[in-house]
Amino acid sequence: MKKLLFSLLFCCSAGFCFGQQNLISYEDIKFLLHNNLAQADTFLTAKGYTTTQKNVKTKNRAYGLKLTDGSFVTLTMRADGKKQYIELETNDITQYTLINNSISQYINKEGSIGDVQTYYVKNLCNIYITVNDTKPYNPIKRDYVMQIVPDKNITAYE
Repeated sequence: MKKLLFSLLFCCSAGFCFGQQNLISYEDIKFLLHNNLAQADTFLTAKGYTTTQKNVKTKNRAYGLKLTDGSFVTLTMRADGKKQYIELETNDITQYTLINNSISQYINKEGSIGDVQTYYVKNLCNIYITVNDTKPYNPIKRDYVMQIVPDKNITAYE
């Protein structure tokens, strides 16, 4: 009986630990900024994202993830020379809090104007977060747009 209870507890805790496996974290953003688009394809496909747009000439990629409750996460990446620019759009509050909790100490109060919150992560990137109401209006959900611009010293490895 103890073995059964212990195994059930172990399986449930493993399920809870991997509950946010598909969401993009701060560490994932660091990885994506330092690696090229081919590695980003492999990485995001392994996380469960599907490629919705791929343009090899302009080096633009778009990835999408549909969550169970009707929420979505859309990640758009653009390579400009050796820099990766990322835009993350979501209406899932857990995705927003996952990133916001990681970068909350880096807020740039002088750069935050109106609806745009600005975060400066030293030697990595600037993150601009915009929060809007959903269309059609839903008081429970909001649209979050995060634009991630790499620092001048950050380049993607080939």
